[in-house]
Amino acid sequence: MTQIKATNITWHEGHVTREARAELLKQKGCTLWFTGLSGSGKSTTAFTLEHALVQMGRLAYVLDGDNIRHGLNKNLGFSAADREENIRRIGEVAKLFADAGVITMTSFISPYRKDRDLVRDLHEKANLPFLEIWMDTPLETCEQRDPKGLYKKARAGELKGFTGIDDPYEPPLNPELKLDATSVSPQEQTTRILNYLKERNIIGS
Repeated sequence: MTQIKATNITWHEGHVTREARAELLKQKGCTLWFTGLSGSGKSTTAFTLEHALVQMGRLAYVLDGDNIRHGLNKNLGFSAADREENIRRIGEVAKLFADAGVITMTSFISPYRKDRDLVRDLHEKANLPFLEIWMDTPLETCEQRDPKGLYKKARAGELKGFTGIDDPYEPPLNPELKLDATSVSPQEQTTRILNYLKERNIIGS
C-alpha cells in the first residue's frame, strides 16, 4: 500500500453530503470495474452502458485504460510495478467519481487480483458500491477479434509481457457479474447490467 509522504495535510469534510448529491442526481454513485483480457469487450460494453445510462437521464462516465494512459498515467509502462500503480491511481480516481455521485465505469485489463482487491477495499472502507464485472471472454475469441493487433505482435515475439500470452491474468474469484462477449452483443450485456443496477437500487426502475 502506498504511504502518504506529506505530513502537513488535513482531511477537510465538505458541507454537501453524499446523500444530498444522490438526491440531486437521482442515483447512487458507484464503480463498475470491468476486467478481462485485451479484446474481451470491456471498453465496448462500458461505453455502450454509459450511452444507455445517459439516455436514461443518468450521470455516467467511463475511465478507459488506454485513454487514462494518454494523461494521468502517461508516465507508466506495463511492468508489474507500473501496472500496480496504474490500478492504484485509477482506483482512487474512481472512488472520487463515485463519491461525487457518478456511475463510474472503469475499463482496465487489471490482471492482478491483489490490485483489484485493493481497489475494492478502498471503496468498501468509504462505503461506496464496487461492482466487479469480469469479461470472461475466452482467449481464443479475444485473439480472433484482436482489434488492436496486439495478440499477433505478442505471438510473433514483438510484444513482451502481454497479458494472456506471456504474462498471467488472474480471474476474479467472486465477481458481481460474469459476462462473455463471444455470442452476446454489447446491447444485451448492457441490459443485464442495467437490471443488476436496479436490483442493487443504484438506479430506479
